[in-house]
Amino acid sequence: MPERRKSLSARTALDVREVLDGRRRGLRILLPFAGPAVVVSVAYIDPGNIATNLQAGAGYGYGLLWVVLFANLVAMLFQAISARVGLVTGASLAKICARSLPRPVAAAMWIVSEIAAMATDLAEFLGGAIGLALLAHLPLIAGMGITAALSWALLLLQGRGFRPIELTVGALVGVIAIAYLAELILVPIDWRSVARGTFVPTLADSQALLVAVGIIGATVMPHALFLHSGLTGERIKPATEEDRRKLLRYSNVEVVIALGVAGIVNMAMVAMAAGAFHEGHPQIAEIGDAYRTLTPLFGATAAGFYLTSLMASGISSSAVGTMAGQLIMRDFLGFAVPLWLRRLATMVPSFVVVGLGVDATRALVASQVVLSLAVPVPMAALIAFACRRQTMGPYRLSRPMAALAIASALIVIALNIVLVVDALS
Repeated sequence: MPERRKSLSARTALDVREVLDGRRRGLRILLPFAGPAVVVSVAYIDPGNIATNLQAGAGYGYGLLWVVLFANLVAMLFQAISARVGLVTGASLAKICARSLPRPVAAAMWIVSEIAAMATDLAEFLGGAIGLALLAHLPLIAGMGITAALSWALLLLQGRGFRPIELTVGALVGVIAIAYLAELILVPIDWRSVARGTFVPTLADSQALLVAVGIIGATVMPHALFLHSGLTGERIKPATEEDRRKLLRYSNVEVVIALGVAGIVNMAMVAMAAGAFHEGHPQIAEIGDAYRTLTPLFGATAAGFYLTSLMASGISSSAVGTMAGQLIMRDFLGFAVPLWLRRLATMVPSFVVVGLGVDATRALVASQVVLSLAVPVPMAALIAFACRRQTMGPYRLSRPMAALAIASALIVIALNIVLVVDALS
């Protein structure tokens, strides 16, 4: 069995070579390249997104859909840049920072990235455990134990090459997308309000600002920016400059498709929450309350789809978050702790939160605000190195692309500043 799964990655590498050599045509040419962006995309539909999108839809109806659209467009831009850096340099963003920046700066970046990784795993692990506990009528602690085992089993696929975990995560992303497609059929949606909320920016009050920044924190993920460069840099090595140009082209297509799907799912989350809760239950802010309210309003099927998507999201994104944490530590510090120890360490905050009696959904949303405050660090590093001739050579970002990336990063940073000022006042 291990040999057969290893050969799956080898066969994918051969398929990529056939495409690069012009020996494969049609839609089949995209399949071998579907992998890194698919894995990363699960970070954009994780339980943190589900929690913040629930609050956005229930509390503000369709009014914050524009934030979801903006956040996903920014994520798409920066993930494409991250993949570009990995393909051109053959190294992850973390490794480039470690070898190019002064040691104190690199150490500070590692600390911020580790805090973000902890916040990420808190949201993802707790979300999967909540879904499993509610669906199976188990105590939350029991749900956390089962979620830990399932995410660990998913992580073990890394030892069998890159392809098995890509396909498994891709299947779980498909489960999440199908579940929310079903929700849109079961829950009445005001499509005119969807269009207005998507393209007309509004912020009703300061709490809406907090939720909006949480959406950005849940969508533009620091660990995903580091992970994507590592996945593309290590997956397929280009033999020639022509290979590199083709790989960049296919990578951009994969990013648009994978993150486009993630963006649509994110918007479906907000629309479902708005259609289900905004009129009669705007106070709904917790995942458990949403599940218990969905059942009498729209039936057990709607509630079941909701929890199934939450479970699939939590298990897959928790494993991907641990992968990212391993890569960040390895490439910043030059060594990595054993995978089991890393997994254990990142789960501890979740058990502490539950043990202290902190509301799990509110902890999810708070973790997304932490991520939003941390994300400017990798964004700034990514822009700096992607524009650097010494790093990227002829593949550095064009001036219009660099200007767009800088403008997007400044908007995210400005929102964070407004959030901090609002919190202090």
